[in-house]
Amino acid sequence: MYIKNDKIGKQPFNKLNVVKLAKTDALEILSISLEKDAIFPEHSSPSDAHLIMLEGDMVFYINDKEFQLKNGQYFSFPKEEKHWVRANENSKFLIIR
Repeated sequence: MYIKNDKIGKQPFNKLNVVKLAKTDALEILSISLEKDAIFPEHSSPSDAHLIMLEGDMVFYINDKEFQLKNGQYFSFPKEEKHWVRANENSKFLIIR
């Protein structure tokens, strides 16, 4: 089966917006957009996660550390560690877990 859609490109910058792109027994892919100055509140991932920045600039907070993430960067983090995110400008990223 082949699936093609424009969900990522059409995803609005309206505070915090999360779209589930795919879910299987092996993985889940989420597309997340954050409007400038919006916050993705503290939470944890049920499995190890991989974040791929598509556009923007944001700060990822985890374990009392800050990581500035920009276009085209990749960041991974372990499951069950509390973290949160703040957008410095309109930002979109993928979470694969």
